Amino acid sequence: MDSIRNPFKTGVLWPNGQSGFNQKGGVGKTTTSLNLAAALVRYGHKPVGIDLDPQAQFGFIAGITARSGDDSIFSLFQRNRPLREMIQKSSNGIGIIPSHIELSKVDALYGKGYNAINKLNISLQAEETQGENRHWIIDCCPLVGVLSLNAIFACDGLIVPMSADYLSIKGDIQIQKTLQALERVLKRRVNRRYLITRFDSRRRMARDVLLKAEAAFGADVCRTLISENVCLAESPSLNKTIFEHAPNSRGARDYESLLNELIPDCPLGHKTPVLNGFLMESIRDFPYFSMRCCSNEQSGLIADGFIR
Repeated sequence: MDSIRNPFKTGVLWPNGQSGFNQKGGVGKTTTSLNLAAALVRYGHKPVGIDLDPQAQFGFIAGITARSGDDSIFSLFQRNRPLREMIQKSSNGIGIIPSHIELSKVDALYGKGYNAINKLNISLQAEETQGENRHWIIDCCPLVGVLSLNAIFACDGLIVPMSADYLSIKGDIQIQKTLQALERVLKRRVNRRYLITRFDSRRRMARDVLLKAEAAFGADVCRTLISENVCLAESPSLNKTIFEHAPNSRGARDYESLLNELIPDCPLGHKTPVLNGFLMESIRDFPYFSMRCCSNEQSGLIADGFIR
């Protein structure tokens, strides 16, 4: 990806996240963030994972934990610490900016203003000026607020993981409404891709969910399906990515396929990638969101409230 000024940035919210959402657990938010980063490493790239979730699972699985809030992404909000100063190298080759429980205080401490929700975007732009082409993976906070909106404002596209069950797709339809409300504030379309995880073709429910997702989201649904896989479920408990734990497994093949679908030229690094028909000169972010939101009207009120 030598022609991409600011390569691949991925956030998982759910997630590239809005309006009073509650996380639908088990959709593969952190699993997707971590294994996409690992897939980039396999192709010789140097991704950096930003853990924007106060639960700090992304960093924990990668073997990186913050001793204090100042060692974590919290220091960006606390004192505008540059991102490059917070990167810690994990044993699997992924750079990690860890989270900390202090991050849960961001909303209360720093409020809703535009400056608060634009901090990550400004900081990522500052990293671009350093001339380093890094791929950024953002594992986002599953609740609407300063953290999730930071991810959305910083990104060019979102990945929305959804497990192959009916409650998940119901939540994603609500997210679609929320993103549409935010688009009125951003005055641009929020590019997103819906990723179906825990897919088992033997289950009729999984096939039904796929059909419903395609009917609801059309071409925004990823062609790659992340299959239900024991190795994927095991790897976090071993503090390993799927490529470390079971590189020849179905799960590893699925995440490698997903990376090649999202950025077809990533392995070769020769061309600017095309995502879903849109030329992406700078793939800055693909937050993953696994959340549920309230009504479209409430979403609009919340989105507007954070801008004021």
